[in-house]
Amino acid sequence: MEHPENNEAYKGLVVNAGIEQPSSVNPYLKRKAKKRQLTVSEFVEGIVKGDITILSQAVTLVESVKPEHQAVAQEVIERCLPYSGNSVRIGISGVPGAGKSTSIDVFGLHILEKYAGKLAVLAIDPSSERSKGSILGDKTRMEKLSVHPDSFIRPSPSAGSLGGVARKTRETIVLCEAAGFDKIFVETVGVGQSETAVHSMVDFFLLIQLAGTGDELQGIKRGIMEMADGIVINKADGDNLDRAKLAAAQFRNALHLFPAPDSGWTPQVLTYSGFYGLGIKEVWDMVYQYIDFVKENGYFEFRRNEQSKYWMYETINEQLRDSFYHNAKIESMLADKESQVLQGNLTSFVAAKKLLDTYFEELKG
Repeated sequence: MEHPENNEAYKGLVVNAGIEQPSSVNPYLKRKAKKRQLTVSEFVEGIVKGDITILSQAVTLVESVKPEHQAVAQEVIERCLPYSGNSVRIGISGVPGAGKSTSIDVFGLHILEKYAGKLAVLAIDPSSERSKGSILGDKTRMEKLSVHPDSFIRPSPSAGSLGGVARKTRETIVLCEAAGFDKIFVETVGVGQSETAVHSMVDFFLLIQLAGTGDELQGIKRGIMEMADGIVINKADGDNLDRAKLAAAQFRNALHLFPAPDSGWTPQVLTYSGFYGLGIKEVWDMVYQYIDFVKENGYFEFRRNEQSKYWMYETINEQLRDSFYHNAKIESMLADKESQVLQGNLTSFVAAKKLLDTYFEELKG
């Protein structure tokens, strides 16, 4: 830039030329190229080799709602199926605050030390009804297990699915088994009597309870109590030991009132302390006694087959629901019918029937 002030005519007045302004972008910054998504063959090969990074990426695809991700995920799952089914699947549930995550940390270390092998923990975290987000903080309570070389911990959002079970947990189990994990823990949110979905994907359902959280009538509530293959009373230490023993006795009495399970196994009630690591061996001796018992009488395979059938029908129901709500004509009619129901001009049942009739007519067309 020329400065006339520097002309001979203006002696004694000098303006410096200045310097060129630097770029707003760091010239030394090296941008990383966008990572290429792996092919189906690369996913399967990596999973079978036990590559944790590739396994994590595959689980992310399974949980994705994008159609293109779902297409890849389903093909990966299908090709991993021959390598799956060789694990012991344990469902762990209980009321919030019962110490599920802390107990899993201790349980996991115990079975890895005693039974060797590899352990995968699928922790389901509740999703907010308002923001739809999840903290995914269960892993922070598994301090020792999270750094163990033979463990894999994957927190997943419940995404509003029934019983706090992530919609894709069953497919994730298949991937973990294909990666060589022979022990799978599924930790639920713990909302009480709606944990049916977890029960339908595990071999042993462990219910963690606390002493002093209700009277003896709490022990005879059906639903989750009937599903439990074993009940354990946590925090049986110090001043709480006697209360824990009393609660265990009440639960044992309550279990006698239920019909005998199809497996032929009599559910046991034990006490332990996850924080102090007391009674852990007895809990897992019970779990493996159950596994041996049901494998011997054939119920283990029967239950696995029943679960596969259950999830086939669940998938059909889910696909039909998605197809209905994503139908263009239904989407255009839905708000109008809802408005008529709210105004009292139409009953809920008539509105539903009209929407369904329209949907079926669309299918025929």
